Amino acid sequence: QVQLVESGGGSVQSGGSLRLSCVASGYTLSSRCMAWFRQAPGKEREGVATFDSDGRISYAHSVQGRFTISHDSAKNTVYLQMNSLKPEDTAMYYCAAAVRFYAGGWRCDRYSYWGQGTQVTVSS
Repeated sequence: QVQLVESGGGSVQSGGSLRLSCVASGYTLSSRCMAWFRQAPGKEREGVATFDSDGRISYAHSVQGRFTISHDSAKNTVYLQMNSLKPEDTAMYYCAAAVRFYAGGWRCDRYSYWGQGTQVTVSS
């Protein structure tokens, strides 16, 4: 059974930092087809940081230059380092994993493995 467990959320003041962790059991996390998402109350879920099928990293425009996604294979963990936090970063943060497959090139299937989320609250 695949389980993803996030941790590291909390309450910080504007300008502060947090590091979120996503640990997997029953699944090998990699720097491929992994992502962090967030959802604020009343808003749609948005992708924050992504490893694509070739390991390239992309960030939402709103977090570019402030957030960093990384992977530690020895710990089977993916991280999201969040610096210079703003009140608008307040949300539930989720990690997600997709199966990587080959079809004329490496692809990511839909994100089918999700953690339960960790709350990040940034006060002004």
